[in-house]
Amino acid sequence: MKKSLFLYALILAILMNIYTYMFLSKEVTFEQDRYKKVTTKLKDSLNSVKDKLVDANYFSLEKNENAQNYFESSNSGKIIQYEKLIPVVTEKLLDYNSNPNGNPYVGQDKIGANKFIINKVKILNHRWIIADFSDGEIWGEVLLKYFVNPDDSISFEVNQSLLYQK
Repeated sequence: MKKSLFLYALILAILMNIYTYMFLSKEVTFEQDRYKKVTTKLKDSLNSVKDKLVDANYFSLEKNENAQNYFESSNSGKIIQYEKLIPVVTEKLLDYNSNPNGNPYVGQDKIGANKFIINKVKILNHRWIIADFSDGEIWGEVLLKYFVNPDDSISFEVNQSLLYQK
């Protein structure tokens, strides 16, 4: 009887080991397959986001080689680096927000108690800027022209402005 009990215990231990081995080996395979699927999905998502970012930045000075070449072949003979120009133009435009009557380049007169200020700026190319502005209640967008003058000053001109309905 003791021998048969020992034999049953041995068979049970062997079966448990086989079951554990099979379970763990299949679990590793399952986890590897899941890892591959998740990695592939994440790579696809990342590529999709990169494509959307490229599309979103299509109209930007950073990606427009023709506009960049404009600054390299300007008539004044000096080369303007667009990487340094973008923050300078943006800062110069945002400096006008401190005007007590609001930023004059939003193309809108003060409507209520609050002044219109520019919130966000995107330089589209060597000539155009699009900007978002608001007075806290009313929002709008403006299309501006900008010029780099021979004395390195920046001047702006309102091309078109619009207000959104409340």
